[in-house]
Amino acid sequence: MKRVELGDGLTVSALGYGAMGLADVYGPAEDTESLATLHHAVDAGVTLIDTADVYGAGRNEELVGRLLAGRRDEVTLATKFGIVTDGEWPAEMRQRGDVAYVRQACDASLRRLGTDVIDLYYLHRRDVSVPLAETVGAMAELVRAGKVRHLGLSEVTAGELREAYAVHPIAAVQSEWSLWSRDVERAVVPAAVELGVGFVPYSPLGRGFLTGTLDREAIAGDWRSGLSRFRGEAYDRNQAVVAAVRGVAAEAGATPAQVALAWLRLRGEQLGLPVVPIPGTRRAARVDENVASLGVRLDADQLKLLDDLAAVVVGPRSDHRDPNWVSDTRE
Repeated sequence: MKRVELGDGLTVSALGYGAMGLADVYGPAEDTESLATLHHAVDAGVTLIDTADVYGAGRNEELVGRLLAGRRDEVTLATKFGIVTDGEWPAEMRQRGDVAYVRQACDASLRRLGTDVIDLYYLHRRDVSVPLAETVGAMAELVRAGKVRHLGLSEVTAGELREAYAVHPIAAVQSEWSLWSRDVERAVVPAAVELGVGFVPYSPLGRGFLTGTLDREAIAGDWRSGLSRFRGEAYDRNQAVVAAVRGVAAEAGATPAQVALAWLRLRGEQLGLPVVPIPGTRRAARVDENVASLGVRLDADQLKLLDDLAAVVVGPRSDHRDPNWVSDTRE
């Protein structure tokens, strides 16, 4: 698989794998199938495997650790800290970024993952009660200690990215970015281009919506059913987005998921930004489908049609009550 250099010299596969969906977030997941899918992703050339300490209250990291047990040198391991929850994700959550917690969280993740170093360590959400320079400074100490190789930030503003970068080089920013979630292009993406920081979009398939495979019954048992875009009239009106993606897919000889991923790759090229999406799936066949998106080409008319879809999306990308949860609420 083609490889992409993000920032700070970190090179990964052109497509990553997001493991959050293996943590019962979208309904119960079965470990045997989940582990088989992880192995299949690595077999397919995916090197970047993304998890977090909060997914499944640590069990997601433990699952990824089972993959690493025999294949550590084949994986660029990314995990995150900074979200504290009193129950299962996505239960009530708060942020924490004090120095003591940064050290504690890293050591706990290393134990669960069964490794002695994390390749890419993200601040999952900023704790606004702690100076960002203090949190990133503690992360930089982990690099100097050999516990972490590269640093990342999730859902930060352009100003926060610049502030963090002044403390230590940042390899990647992770935020939601897709055909129907474009707010990061206003300020965060230009700042990343300016600083030479790569971008790792999560939910590049719109939490499954852009694949055209979902219906109300499919999401009734998980948290997506409570999101504005997946609810009531908004769900129906947003089908226009899926219909447009399906139309482009038919023209391109691809699937809607492949078109959505190809658009994101090509959008990064237009902006001069290394972009490595991390779609997640529980099925090996979907991994193959996603990897095949790297061969999909879209012409100028198709790109223009897809670019215009964001303007017709109904509902915000996040309904989280905490105004600090997504970067665009702080820009």
